[in-house]
Amino acid sequence: MMKGQIAGLMKQAQAMQENMKRMQDQLGQIEVEGSAGAGMVKIVMTCKHDVKRVSIDPSLLADDKDMLEDLVAAAFNDAARKAEQTSQERMASVTAGLPLPPGMKFPF
Repeated sequence: MMKGQIAGLMKQAQAMQENMKRMQDQLGQIEVEGSAGAGMVKIVMTCKHDVKRVSIDPSLLADDKDMLEDLVAAAFNDAARKAEQTSQERMASVTAGLPLPPGMKFPF
């Protein structure tokens, strides 16, 4: 491999690293909402899985505690799946054209 090709590859790697850092910062700002119980329990989190808000319909507070706990867990899981999907979609734009194995998740 020629010196110029190595320098070009190093530049590409550095640019990708900068893009990955920028995308990670952006993911910390993107919010997704998960819900359960026909929207009676909602959880808003960032794509870095930081929970920002939990909303529980007041009518559930008088109901069965176990059901409420199940709905909160389901809403959290829904939000986590949406955060993961959004993260993967955003990271795909950074890794487009790279020969990565199928199913490889970013960041490593």
